[in-house]
Amino acid sequence: MFIVILLSAVALWGLIATVVELRRDGYRPVPTDWNRVPADRR
Repeated sequence: MFIVILLSAVALWGLIATVVELRRDGYRPVPTDWNRVPADRR
């Protein structure tokens, strides 16, 4: 039972750390800069 609690705590810690780092990283969709896309790819 102790190992299950420990594993749950580590998983929760990892999930929270992931969310915090994604927010801190500035992860968000970025609009395409069409001036940098070659004309044949438009």
